Amino acid sequence: MQQDNILATFKILIIGESGVGKSSLMLRFTEDDFDQDQALTIGVDFKTKIVEVDNLKVKLAIWDTAGQERFRTLTPSYYRDAQGAILVYDVTKKDTFQKLESWLNELEIYGTRNNMAKMIVGNKIDSAERAVSRDDGFRFAKRHRTMFIETSAKTNEGVRDAFQEVVRKIIETDGLWERNEYGDGLDLQSNQGRSPGSCSC
Repeated sequence: MQQDNILATFKILIIGESGVGKSSLMLRFTEDDFDQDQALTIGVDFKTKIVEVDNLKVKLAIWDTAGQERFRTLTPSYYRDAQGAILVYDVTKKDTFQKLESWLNELEIYGTRNNMAKMIVGNKIDSAERAVSRDDGFRFAKRHRTMFIETSAKTNEGVRDAFQEVVRKIIETDGLWERNEYGDGLDLQSNQGRSPGSCSC
């Protein structure tokens, strides 16, 4: 796919407690794969993927951050300039849902864009042993004015929708992103005077 057709690059974080399936979500989305024995992330993992949303091609730089306490000192710098965040909990473990509050707080502290697109994701809905209801997740997201979806990295349910909705929200948010400066496939320069995200393409 030609670089000059890519409108912009968006930095998206995946955060949440250890073991909720952050790496599995990223692997499923970027490579359409699932590893039952996925190792815990040490520090930060990183993948890119080019996606098309509403006829616009964008490149995603996806950062998967470790949930374990001992790696938390590594993460603040990775929050910088992120335009989107996917906050993941495990619907079978209530404590991972209760910790979302502190993860949102961390975004407030370390995030450098106060209009960042945020999505609450309840993962592992393929499991029969649910501890957090869909309504609980929805109400939490509504209270914090974030988007909400439930997913299963194992069956692929909701995974693509989660990322696409975050991308769509970023595109729609004025001042949150900038166009790529290069390319002759699209007339990018003609829109430089317009505020980012307000194009009519």
